[in-house]
Amino acid sequence: METIRKAAGYITARIGEVPQTALVLGSGLGDFGKQLTEKTEIPYVEIPGFPASTVPGHAGKLIYGNLCGKPLLCLSGRFHFYEGYEMKEVAFYVQVLRTLGVQQLILTNAAGGIRTSFRPGDLMLITDHIKFFDTTPLRGSNVEELGPRFFDMSRAYTPELVEVARKAANETGVALREGVYAFMPGPCFETPAEIRMLRTLGADAVGMSTVPEVIAAAHCGMKVLGISCITNMAAGILNQPLSHEEVIETADNVKETFETLVKAILKQL
Repeated sequence: METIRKAAGYITARIGEVPQTALVLGSGLGDFGKQLTEKTEIPYVEIPGFPASTVPGHAGKLIYGNLCGKPLLCLSGRFHFYEGYEMKEVAFYVQVLRTLGVQQLILTNAAGGIRTSFRPGDLMLITDHIKFFDTTPLRGSNVEELGPRFFDMSRAYTPELVEVARKAANETGVALREGVYAFMPGPCFETPAEIRMLRTLGADAVGMSTVPEVIAAAHCGMKVLGISCITNMAAGILNQPLSHEEVIETADNVKETFETLVKAILKQL
């Protein structure tokens, strides 16, 4: 908690009043931070305890500003287990946000489409997840100040926020898919056999982030909304190799649609 408080104190000193909502931008979606006005930008490396973001498409900075007439904290880039960080480090920023007083967390990511009716460029509302990894950001002694030792995950993706996203999609005409997100550790993309397994078990998309953060957010009582940008079809669906360049390119192509949806969601919060 001492490190969490130091990070929260540093951010508060830089931005002053903390908004109720934070938005986390995944691979290729970092340009959304340019939409904010009256901005204060803080590189992650300046915040006590924050890791450094090393993945292309992740700017690695916290942006505070206004959007749609409301204050917003925007995190341009996140941290991943495959970068060499422990799960506690991956989810550290979520605990800092909660300590600051942030109540609503919107998480976005780039994901591979498992459901064969999906197409690159689709947006998927996350309704649930499957975690294929044995460790968790909450392994070890529980910090009672943040949340209970044992906690419910059946409403980890807050139903009220899911309805807000559905309404925003209807009002803007944005086609919004829905589905279950499967978490795999990376950094390699999955094999075709793994994708067939995930599809059999009910997953609609797969990625290498988000789930550790959702677990930490559920633990400390935050409301969560998750949106995936389907940037590629998962391994074995199309007869072509996968690449991170494709992820970035597709996310860039869909950014206007993504921005339209997120702005409509923020207006309703």
